[in-house]
Amino acid sequence: MKVLFVTSELSPWVKTGGLADVAAALPEALHAAGIDVRILVPAYPALKAAFPAAPMQAAIPALPPHPHGAALRLAQSAGGVPLYLLECDAWFDRPGNPYLGTKGQDWPDNGARFALLARVSALLAGSRTPLDWRPDVLHCNDWQTGLAPAYLHYLPQPPQAVTVMTVHNLAFQGLFDHALLQTTGLPERAWAIDGVEYHGYLSYLKAGLQFAEAITTVSPTYAREIQTPAEGMGMDGLLRYRKASLHGILNGIDTAQWNPRKDPHIDTRYSARTLALKEANTTALRRELGLDDAPDMPLLGVISRLTEQKGLDLVAALAEELAALPVQLAVLGSGARTLETAFTDLAERYQGQFAVRIGFDDGLAHRIEAGADMFLMPSRFEPCGLNQLFSLRYGTPPIVRATGGLADTVIDATDVQHGNGFVFTAATAEALLATIQRAVDTWHERKRWRQLQRHGMARDSSWENPAQQYAELYRSLIPTTGGLV
Repeated sequence: MKVLFVTSELSPWVKTGGLADVAAALPEALHAAGIDVRILVPAYPALKAAFPAAPMQAAIPALPPHPHGAALRLAQSAGGVPLYLLECDAWFDRPGNPYLGTKGQDWPDNGARFALLARVSALLAGSRTPLDWRPDVLHCNDWQTGLAPAYLHYLPQPPQAVTVMTVHNLAFQGLFDHALLQTTGLPERAWAIDGVEYHGYLSYLKAGLQFAEAITTVSPTYAREIQTPAEGMGMDGLLRYRKASLHGILNGIDTAQWNPRKDPHIDTRYSARTLALKEANTTALRRELGLDDAPDMPLLGVISRLTEQKGLDLVAALAEELAALPVQLAVLGSGARTLETAFTDLAERYQGQFAVRIGFDDGLAHRIEAGADMFLMPSRFEPCGLNQLFSLRYGTPPIVRATGGLADTVIDATDVQHGNGFVFTAATAEALLATIQRAVDTWHERKRWRQLQRHGMARDSSWENPAQQYAELYRSLIPTTGGLV
């Protein structure tokens, strides 16, 4: 079975969120399971620098009405997965992240740039591919690749691959003006309610949801939530229509990279059998962040985009109450300027008790996971979430709102046999504060706290089971008559 996995991000080279981690880890897990999987990703500057001698595999002519030709170069991930680097310097060799310039503004030609990525992926998935390898399955991810199933529908190249569309976050839909339709090369008849039109816009995500043979999202609960008006971001009607093809498959994490027994980033390594050693990481984290040495006060960790989606405004609103509990707070992240300023001001106001680092630091993220006593994720919605999985693995019980993947992975401490964290339902500061208070009370019961930690550390959060579920889905889609397509 051959799978082409198409992504606009790929860790460790190009990352703005969880997509990059999934794009690195899931193909490696599929590769380990014996599937011939290859990744298609734009040749951004970081990837060109990482693989300067990547040999040319194919020249891609300008695909009308796209003005630029492209090339495919071949590299390989550390885990042995082949990487096809889509080289088009006019569109991908730019500073900033894949979507934004250095001043934080969307590139004005994002629609054309990612239409090219989708068009090339569709080309490689059909009979006119310039490669001597053609996939049985084209696995697309988020709006940046959403036009690929539409290309295969409107511009078919039989025999061609079946398509899977994975939604990592339904909030990002790739909306563009109707005028872009001609630039994409799709026919005018695609502008229809059962095509790519969405409330007067061209929606790349809708195109993928409309035409992919299967839709997946990153947790079972999120798959149910996005079929409701409250969580469907306007796409709930289409998703209910396609519910027979919608599958929720929970993400895994890289359990080699996130392993407290071997983590090179932390002060003291430990395991479920040596949890007392975790306290040395708490002491070291306090020292690093300038927090008071207060072993009788629990330390709460936050690693997140600072946005209302993540519920971080609720945490900021509780500053006075958290200081009085008392607890310490360590925050790492960036996002909305108002929240960045609010947390920075709180760190100044509560010096020694609250610490904030604006930006992202991978090593510090590991040290917060290891050094915090508990971890805050009060998200208003959360397709899957990764930090709660890291926290469970590091014996740092999470405090989460019951939504998406958080509801699928965190079991409240009231379940004595299986509890591994603390869960609340209402997206309010009052509900969050009551749950933090409950967690703090439990933290003082050392025997019960150790039990929670060990339950979390025993959870299998690897990619092995999710990869098996994806492989089974792929096999169910491939036509059986005549073998593989």
